[in-house]
Amino acid sequence: MTIYDMNESLRQSSAWMGATAKAFWQNPIFALSPSPLPSLLAAWGEVTEHACERIVAKPDWGIDSVVSKGRDYVVTKQTELEHPFCDLIHFTADRDRPVTRRILVIAPMSGHYATLTRKTVASLLPNCDVYVTEWKNARDVPVSEGKFDVEDYVQHLVDFFKYLGEDIHVIAVCQPVPLALVATAMLAQEGAPTPRSLTLIGGPVDPEANPTGVTNFSAKVTTGNLEASVIQPVGFSYPGVGRKVYPGATQLASFMSMNVDNHAEAFRKQVSDVAQGNVADSSRHDRFYDEYLAVMDMPAEFYLSTVERIFKNREVARNCFTVKGKPVDITPNAGHYGIFSGSTWRDDIRPAVLGFIDKHNKQAGKKAGKAKTGQKP
Repeated sequence: MTIYDMNESLRQSSAWMGATAKAFWQNPIFALSPSPLPSLLAAWGEVTEHACERIVAKPDWGIDSVVSKGRDYVVTKQTELEHPFCDLIHFTADRDRPVTRRILVIAPMSGHYATLTRKTVASLLPNCDVYVTEWKNARDVPVSEGKFDVEDYVQHLVDFFKYLGEDIHVIAVCQPVPLALVATAMLAQEGAPTPRSLTLIGGPVDPEANPTGVTNFSAKVTTGNLEASVIQPVGFSYPGVGRKVYPGATQLASFMSMNVDNHAEAFRKQVSDVAQGNVADSSRHDRFYDEYLAVMDMPAEFYLSTVERIFKNREVARNCFTVKGKPVDITPNAGHYGIFSGSTWRDDIRPAVLGFIDKHNKQAGKKAGKAKTGQKP
């Protein structure tokens, strides 16, 4: 808790320093000086204060209306289900007629808030009712609510799928991809209705299929190393005091270290734009960094079990993931060999593959036919 509180004090002190510099150098008396230094120092203070405050601020969704076919529709947001670690929220647009598409967007739980999917949700609303998993900042969850690891995450998804019914279409974005796959397989294994469709976007089903910096990092460290070096108990300033977390500030530092030169240049340019009153460019900077800098703590057990089970042990890729000790079979009735040979391949997988191929062959044929006749595809 000492380190967590010390980092929080450092953030508050930096914000105070920025606010002080802004207040001092914006004194009208400095306008009498021809030097650009006062305006640059005031701008530095403003940018520093703003950045430090954004780190602990939860962004608003800001989806009040959407436009479809030239008309504005009012959007309402309501909470459908509440859990200690996640709320299921529902966006609807006030349309003339109800829509038939119902979509659940599973937002990543990887250091940023669910609002990171704001544009995705807004783009779907003209044609769909949209539900979103809004994961909570672990610093705000009391220790009395217990643990939260990858198995608890999967159980949350199963609960949401059951609540929303079999006509829901699921879109999993990045981090939740392998766990959404497991949750769907759990329902199928129970004989319960599964989502009507499952769209997996950019997630690590098999981290070794396309190794990234995260994959390489997880291969080099042990869980013990991570627990000793990056896990901290929440400080006394928040409801989750004492809960062990992977701090959002640590994740943010990791993100920024990958492109430190670009971020430093963006900060320098923002100071210059604010000093010169370049509102358009400074607003564009704020729109990006207000979301990028807003980070949330993850439960320690969730972070560590993700590294251990998804990246190091590749349990989903190897089809050996378990929930409460019970195996979850992602490819029912097929071992590793069976997914490309034998009766399961012939009866289940082959027809699906050929159907997918035929569908895209037809689409390509239609485009080619239109191209020959001079029609737009």
